[in-house]
Amino acid sequence: MTYRTRSRIRQLSVVFVTAALACGQVGRVCGDETTPMGGMDFRKVVKAAKTKVFPAVIFIKCIREGHESGKKLSQEVSGSGVLISAEGEALTNWHVVDKAVNVRCQLYDGRAMDAKVVGTDKDTDLALIQLDVPDDAGPLPHAMLGDSSRLKEGDFVMAMGAPWGMNRSVSIGIVSCTRRFLPEHSEYSLWLQTDAAISPGNSGGPLVNTDGETVGLNTRGVMTGGDMGFAVPSDTIKCIVAQLREHGEVNWSWTGLQIQPLRNFNRNIFFDASEGFIVAETDPDSPAREAGFVPKDRIISINGKSLTAMTEENLPAIRRHIGLLPKNKPAVVEIVRGDKRITVELTPREKGKVEGEELDCPRWDFTVKAINQFDNPRLHFFHKKGVFVYGIKSPGNATASNLQTQDILLKVDGKEIVTLDDVKAIHRSAIEDVDRKHRIVLFVLRDGLMRQVVLDYSRDYEKE
Repeated sequence: MTYRTRSRIRQLSVVFVTAALACGQVGRVCGDETTPMGGMDFRKVVKAAKTKVFPAVIFIKCIREGHESGKKLSQEVSGSGVLISAEGEALTNWHVVDKAVNVRCQLYDGRAMDAKVVGTDKDTDLALIQLDVPDDAGPLPHAMLGDSSRLKEGDFVMAMGAPWGMNRSVSIGIVSCTRRFLPEHSEYSLWLQTDAAISPGNSGGPLVNTDGETVGLNTRGVMTGGDMGFAVPSDTIKCIVAQLREHGEVNWSWTGLQIQPLRNFNRNIFFDASEGFIVAETDPDSPAREAGFVPKDRIISINGKSLTAMTEENLPAIRRHIGLLPKNKPAVVEIVRGDKRITVELTPREKGKVEGEELDCPRWDFTVKAINQFDNPRLHFFHKKGVFVYGIKSPGNATASNLQTQDILLKVDGKEIVTLDDVKAIHRSAIEDVDRKHRIVLFVLRDGLMRQVVLDYSRDYEKE
C-alpha cells in the first residue's frame, strides 16, 4: 500500500467519523438507532431530557431601580428562571432580580404571571421567587434538582434560558470542568464550567443533564469565543434554597478569617503538611483577630470536624462550613502554630448586609451609597462607617463642581455625615431653600486625602 493510498484512507476515515457525529450518533453510521449510550439513540436521550425540563423554563422581565448613573433610574432587564415546584416556586440569579420593583414571568405555554422575590443571596448569586399563580391555573410544570457531585468532565449537558431576551432556547455541550474555582466570584461555591452556549439573558436558566435533571443554574458566560460558561452547582443550590425559603436570606456567619490552601501553584506557596488549611490574615476588628489568630496558623478542625484544603478548589467548601456556623456561639478550633497544637475559641458574628443602601440627590445631580465592608473594602479601610458618592449625572451640577465617584462624604454644609439619613435631611433642607441659597461646601475623603468641594446647584439640568 502506497503512502498516497494510506493518506487517502485516513482522510476518508475522518470524513466518515465526522458524518456519523453530525447525525447525533456515537460510533455508528446515520440511521442506526443503536449506540453504546445505554442502547439508545443519542438524539432521543437529548430529546427526552429536554422534554422533561423545557416546559419548566421561564422568561423573566424585571423593572429595576438603580442609582449608578447619578440619579434614580428605572430600566427593564430580562433573564431566565426554572420552576422547581408545581405551586410556582422558581429559581433564578440574584443579579436578575436585584433591586427589582416589579417581576413578571412568561411560562412555556405563553401564560404570564407576576412574581414576588422570596429571598436572595448575593454571595452565591441565587434568588428564589414565587409566581402569583391563579387558583384555576392547575399545577405548573417543574424541574427536579439533580446531584451535581455525580457529574464528570465530558458529560453532556444542556443550557436552557432566554438569551438576549429572545424568550427561550436550548444549547448543548459538555461539562468542561466540574470544580472550577473563580476568585472574586463567590467565596462559598465552586462552579460548573461548560461549553454549552451561555449568553446574556441565559442567567438563571437551568443547566440540565441527560437524565432531565437540573444540575446547575446558568450564571456567567464569556462573551468572546462563546465556548466557556459557568453555572452554580445544584449541590450549592440545595444548601442555599432552604434558607431562602425560611429566612429570605442566608445571613452568613462572619469570622474575618482569610484562608489559603496548603498548595498554591499560582503563588508558588507550599506548606509541608497534609491536613488542614492556612490562616493568611485576619480582618481588622473581626472575631478571628479578637480570638488571637495569626498568619501561618494551620487550622486542623472546627468543633471536631477535620477540614483540609490542599488546593484552591477546596476553599469554598470550607468557607461555606465556617459561614454556616452558629452565630454568637463559641466554636472550638484546633490549630498548629509552629510545632505546637493548641485550641482557640472563635465566636462568629452575623455577617449582615453585604451591600449598602442607596439614595438619590436630585438637583445636586449625584447619588450616594452607604459604605459596606464587603462591598467596598477599600473605602471601609479609610472610613469604617459613612457614605460615599456612588454615581454622578453628566451633565450636572456635581460634574461641574468636580465631585468624583468614590469620594467619601465627611461634612456637607458644615454638618457631619455618618448615615444616609444625614445626607437626606441636609439635601431636603437645601432644595427647599434653593431660591435663597444654592451653594454648599462638601468635605470629602478622596484616595485617603481630604478635599474641599464647592457644589453650585443653581442650574436645574432636568428642565433644560
